[in-house]
Amino acid sequence: MRKILLLFAISFLAKTAVFAQEDILKKLQNIAVVDQKVMMPMRDGVRLATDIFRPKTNKPVPVIFSKTPYNFNSWGNGEMNTRTYQAALEAVSRGYAYVVQNERGRFFSEGDWDILGPPTTDGYDAFSWLTKQAWCNGKIGTIGCSSTAEWQMAVAALDHPSHAAMVPQGFGAGVGKVGEFWEQGNWYRGGAQQMLFTAWLYGTQNDAVRPQFPKNATQEELQRVSRYFDLATEMPPVDWSKGLRHLPVQDIIKNVNGQKGVYEKMIVRKPNDPEWFKGGLYHDNMPFGVPSFWFVSWYDVSSAPNLALFNHVRKNATDPQVRDNQYLVIAPTLHCAYKRATENTIVGERSVGDARLNYDEQIYAWFDHWLKGETNDFFKKTPRVQYYTMGSNKWQSSETWPPADVEMKTYYLNSGGKANSLYGDGKLTLQAPSKENKTDEFAYDPKFPVPSYGGNVCCTGNAVQGGSFDQHQMETRHDILVYTTEPFKEGVEMTGQIETTLYVSSDAKDTDFTVKVIDVYPDGRAYNLDETILRARYREGFDKEVWMEKGKVYKLNLSPMVTSNYFAPGHSIRIEISSSNFPRFDRNLNTGGNNYDEKDGIVAHNQIHHSAAYPSQVRLPLLKTK
Repeated sequence: MRKILLLFAISFLAKTAVFAQEDILKKLQNIAVVDQKVMMPMRDGVRLATDIFRPKTNKPVPVIFSKTPYNFNSWGNGEMNTRTYQAALEAVSRGYAYVVQNERGRFFSEGDWDILGPPTTDGYDAFSWLTKQAWCNGKIGTIGCSSTAEWQMAVAALDHPSHAAMVPQGFGAGVGKVGEFWEQGNWYRGGAQQMLFTAWLYGTQNDAVRPQFPKNATQEELQRVSRYFDLATEMPPVDWSKGLRHLPVQDIIKNVNGQKGVYEKMIVRKPNDPEWFKGGLYHDNMPFGVPSFWFVSWYDVSSAPNLALFNHVRKNATDPQVRDNQYLVIAPTLHCAYKRATENTIVGERSVGDARLNYDEQIYAWFDHWLKGETNDFFKKTPRVQYYTMGSNKWQSSETWPPADVEMKTYYLNSGGKANSLYGDGKLTLQAPSKENKTDEFAYDPKFPVPSYGGNVCCTGNAVQGGSFDQHQMETRHDILVYTTEPFKEGVEMTGQIETTLYVSSDAKDTDFTVKVIDVYPDGRAYNLDETILRARYREGFDKEVWMEKGKVYKLNLSPMVTSNYFAPGHSIRIEISSSNFPRFDRNLNTGGNNYDEKDGIVAHNQIHHSAAYPSQVRLPLLKTK
């Protein structure tokens, strides 16, 4: 009897879900013209699959446009997918046409796919096609998170006359070179490969041989067969906690029987490879022509370069209307998890309080102004910069990033030469070190790297869980140097860019140096805030490789970190230094070779120097609480 009741309940819930899905579609069809599988032509003849949802009206309307490499087909495995319908219903009910399009080479779209390198003209051509439609009022806004955002910056450099506003969210992989960051679409940090792309491309990249529909297939035929075929690959699951350990790195996807694609050609590129500059990515030598409402999150993979881009546009856009209309939100969440914040937001295992924000209200007010020409209260109600301060757990605002009242304070690394582990004698002090050169030493063995534990990361499958986690057990390792301030008697807020200068030496031709900034609680819990790395060969710039000589001391300026965190009375600031953070970053095998094509590494014996001549330090953006 129980089995019968259980089967009845399952059947009832399944039918309820189907009815709910059909109800969303019916609601949409009541107010919208639904035009799916429109094959939009690009200038080279390639056609991109596009779904269009527009209000039932004779008046021209503005467009909210989203281009993505992800599957938005309305059917999969015989079931209706309503995520796109829900987004369309929201937009159409507000008087917008909602248009979603697949990047070239993805699903129903023709051509060859290349993450970080599609023609920027695809976006420009889509805008031109849309503005020629009788139902379009000539104003287009773009929106999306992650790979649905990353194409927007390079297209903004083309300044299409219809591209009136954009809302890029979690957009780091669209940033090539900006200021001191040579990330090339998040592929690198400090010259070390960010391994998220290895795991992500396994499930995303296309094989050179893939099923496609004939070019003469009609829209009606494509709509009909889309109920049965979505052209989505179904990749077997991979245990990336083991899979990313394979060497050489260039064979990781091959080792798990993945598809051949862009990974194999990208893994061999160095940070200054000309291919990074041929399309798809935004670089700071390009113009910028669109008012933008930017969304960043503290535990995303690219917070620092994202904020550098915001400041770059505010400073360098030549059109005053563009330069003066850049707005920013920084949330205390993981990648693209803005709306998942709750009354008690947990990021990793740390509670950061009620981090909710009225995102939809602000975004649509932004679009209403730029796409409809409405006079509303967006600029009156919305601060230039909205950022969340962890620890005090509150939203704050500023006219600039970082806030104008930030004071950079220098803390020096000090020890008696035994800063190894949590139990060492490493200290962070405002007092500069003495003339005597003391060093902290550790051995870095790429066979036994420091494992990534939480962090500012995404997309690595089960290899790394992003967020803030208590690091104190990790800090028992001898190959982690630990430097901590005395507990603060008064609360201190740290908001802005964290800069690190290390004086180092090694017996290896090349090795890495990693830094992690941490909030230490009175009870010993140690929560990570941000992290960075520098491959020593790039210490003189990412356009050259310079090897180290044994015994020689070198100055390293690491890529900056960013955060906003309140250190309550009794808390301390801690800096961890090591030579690996794996698999957030690939392991340096310490040979001075290419690294991506090597199987065997050597142990590097690394030293951090601190003295009057070698003042290793961190510069912290501090505001004393009022």
